[in-house]
Amino acid sequence: MDKFKGAYSTGFDPELHLQTVGVANQTTMLRGETEEVQRRIKAAMAKKYGEGETDKHFRFFDTICGATQDRQDALQKLLVEPMDLLLVIGGYNSSNTSHLAEMGEAKLPTYFIKNAAMMKSDRLIRHYNSVQHMEMETKDWLPQGKITVGITAGASCPNNLIEDAIRRLFELRGISVHELLANN
Repeated sequence: MDKFKGAYSTGFDPELHLQTVGVANQTTMLRGETEEVQRRIKAAMAKKYGEGETDKHFRFFDTICGATQDRQDALQKLLVEPMDLLLVIGGYNSSNTSHLAEMGEAKLPTYFIKNAAMMKSDRLIRHYNSVQHMEMETKDWLPQGKITVGITAGASCPNNLIEDAIRRLFELRGISVHELLANN
């Protein structure tokens, strides 16, 4: 109780109140993270009550947002493809968008931007650094020549922000969207 002082409600008694535990996680967590939380609590209950009694003392509620999981699954597939960089579009305070950026950062240069205006030029981009929790600028971010750019966005990111970012990326390469659409 001393270790968790101030982190539990008045009157909380672990012997009484932790006989049965239900876990419902934030909907925008990565599936692997929420499954690890579930695994650890379930293991603690199995240790206390025995494997055969776990179902009586532990329940897990799958609260992962479908749209969030779809984005994570799609990005996981995209990250297998050869790409030069990844743009992640969405709010910096969005948990699910931050997770997408983390997934990309583990594999390739990733720029987490809130909108198209963050791509200042083909030489300068302003983006969020999730490690330092601040916006920063990166120079020479867009390689010259033929490149492959992956684009993803948080589940709640409006389509117009995604479209604007795609349009801006083409503009930085001197390609008019009207010209591009006319060729299709």
